[in-house]
Amino acid sequence: MTLTIDVGDAGWRELPDLEALTLAAAAATFAATGIAQDDYETAILFASDADMAEINGRWRGKAQATNVLSFPAPDLQPVPTGEARPLGDIVLALGVVTKEAAEQSKPLKDHVSHLIIHGLLHLLGQTHEDEAEADEMEQLERHIMKGLGFPDPYYERPGQ
Repeated sequence: MTLTIDVGDAGWRELPDLEALTLAAAAATFAATGIAQDDYETAILFASDADMAEINGRWRGKAQATNVLSFPAPDLQPVPTGEARPLGDIVLALGVVTKEAAEQSKPLKDHVSHLIIHGLLHLLGQTHEDEAEADEMEQLERHIMKGLGFPDPYYERPGQ
């Protein structure tokens, strides 16, 4: 997989090994889904809340920051033989993600890994439009997180 990592808010650089964390989450997501990662390319933007609010407003009509957004690439896009297929883009907002991690009593790296996995699963076609889809996606997220050595991202911690 070709993965482009763009750090749009310098605050993200305070998270140790952001690139390694991102690559590990992406590789584990592809491995768990059985999809050959070499066939795809994607980009992840680690943004500020202001940039996320602008992106969310432009593309979803909701002018506020959210934790993660996924933008799948169109399926009909022709790709030359031997080239990676664009999978889409993911955006994470620093302030929202940091606040959520603190509110949920989670280490920031755990929450960031979970949101990268969540975003990639959306790019790979997973949804949570109904309860059955949500359960399936959450189980897959739990499996991937466990494989990376992280706790269950949906476990209710004391103080939540």
